Amino acid sequence: MTDQQRTGRPARRPAPHLRSAAGAALLAAALAAGAAGCSGAVSGSSDQQSGAPDQLAADPLTAVRNAADITGRTGSAHTATELVTESTEKKAAFSGTGGYDYVKRIGRLEVQVPPGAATTGKIVEVVLPGTVYLQNSGAKVPEGKWVKLDVRQLPDGNLVSSGATDPASAAGALRGAQKAEAVGTETVDGVVLHHYRGTLDLAKAADATGGRGGDGLRMGGQTFTVKEVPYDAWLDDQGRLRKVVEVFTFAGVAGSKEPKDQVKVTSTTSLRDFGKPVEAAEPAASDIYQMKPTESPK
Repeated sequence: MTDQQRTGRPARRPAPHLRSAAGAALLAAALAAGAAGCSGAVSGSSDQQSGAPDQLAADPLTAVRNAADITGRTGSAHTATELVTESTEKKAAFSGTGGYDYVKRIGRLEVQVPPGAATTGKIVEVVLPGTVYLQNSGAKVPEGKWVKLDVRQLPDGNLVSSGATDPASAAGALRGAQKAEAVGTETVDGVVLHHYRGTLDLAKAADATGGRGGDGLRMGGQTFTVKEVPYDAWLDDQGRLRKVVEVFTFAGVAGSKEPKDQVKVTSTTSLRDFGKPVEAAEPAASDIYQMKPTESPK
């Protein structure tokens, strides 16, 4: 059984040697000899410029594709995340909390590492267009220091490799929705939510997002073996994204198309407290750990 099968994380060619279910952050730190990258652009629209209030579109596909832009116009949102990886050999679950500031285009997530992993405690991730920072990403990284990464070095574009899908990327993926079916409505905490189900194309989402914000989506589209990514999305009456579940699949054995070698990653992102301030800041330069090109963080 390969390290990728045990960890439930995408392989890079040449693949890093992930040793546990927490290989998410270890993968990212192992690729740190380079630096700078991430997800998260939020584009504007004519509605935003005219000041017209946002509302849910009647057409399901339009409603889903509009969700990222409408959510971005809220200014900020707090989030809860869950990432479950499943292979024939192992299942691991990561959970996290945090938020994203759509005005400053920066977010922060704290991800709890599952028991038995090489990295213990929590992984802290700061994301902004062009850059991902990770703290507690490997045994050889000094305590309190950060590793800086370019998502173009990560085979999945950081959609799953740090144990969470950041809010900007999770919503941005919906710009590539190809199918959308209205499933029904649900009331959650007194809010009526409209449930949609369909498939999305990450390459098209990357094109629609544009700039460095599309880089992570594009990398994931190249790596994941199922190109029609299934999703479920819940939007409120204003068209804001309240919850999205996206299912990514990649080969645990590099290049294999055998069903037994596929790893499924179910990413769930929930958003709340729109407009409430989010505490997120880029780490100081003095806190960045500069790894040598041949150095591994483990």
